[in-house]
Amino acid sequence: MPELPDVANYVEALEGFTLGRELRVFELSNPFVLRTVEPGPNDLVGRRVEGYRRFGKRIVFAFEDELFLVLHLMIAGRLRWRALDAKGPGGPKRTLANLTFDDGRLWLTEVSSRKRASLHVVRGEDALEPFRRAGLEVLDADFDSFRAALTAQNRTLKRAMTDPRILSGIGNAYSDEILFHARLSPVVLTSRLSDAELLRLFEATRTTLTVWTDRLRAEVGDGFPEKVTAFHPEMAVHGRYREPCRACGKPIQRIRYANNECNYCAECQNAGRLLADRGLSQLMRKDWPKTLEELEELRGGD
Repeated sequence: MPELPDVANYVEALEGFTLGRELRVFELSNPFVLRTVEPGPNDLVGRRVEGYRRFGKRIVFAFEDELFLVLHLMIAGRLRWRALDAKGPGGPKRTLANLTFDDGRLWLTEVSSRKRASLHVVRGEDALEPFRRAGLEVLDADFDSFRAALTAQNRTLKRAMTDPRILSGIGNAYSDEILFHARLSPVVLTSRLSDAELLRLFEATRTTLTVWTDRLRAEVGDGFPEKVTAFHPEMAVHGRYREPCRACGKPIQRIRYANNECNYCAECQNAGRLLADRGLSQLMRKDWPKTLEELEELRGGD
């Protein structure tokens, strides 16, 4: 799922390509992506784009006359910019909608059998309120606000970091990176964090999101983001299961839950102790290794 750095770069690119321009055509290829009836997509046609906003992981297109298009890409939704005479990307099964301007088209695609991306067309500032999740915008917040948001409920840290009602714009990938740089276990309870640990987490969160936003911006340059992914070779732990940690050399570990997974370094984040994987640890019970050394013995050094 595109997270804050990805969405921020989408917003910047959209401003560069479409700000101040008139929407000529709004075509829906998959009607189920549209979740509102009145006003409709045709009400946006003929109006100019006046600005863009980011609400967490949502992108808000602001048109003339206080009309707004609210886009949530969810997990597999992506935006593509193409010339007017170019074919649509991904084929008809992946295309959800396209917005035509005077010099190009913006395509919304989704590479998934489950179409979860959504579009809402609303009128007036008040109609945007339901899309403003209560999560804290960490890059705009001070430490006291951050501490209050994280400790309001007693949650495991990974779940708290990825809950949009607590923190805005952070998902599975960047929470892994943040927790690694903060040297904190993903399963520690938020109520058990000291002020020093919370401050370390606050600084790691701001630094990680800023560094990756700048890095993605530099990769895109004056173009449009084309390779929006949760996996980057430069990442410290996310997507690097069993690869050596760049800090200590020990293999990166993971735990799986629901449809997600958490990547972490047991040595750097949990004093060398393995975290229990719900499926495997229940299966192996007493044979489940507790330390990296036991795990390596179990694997026979493979």
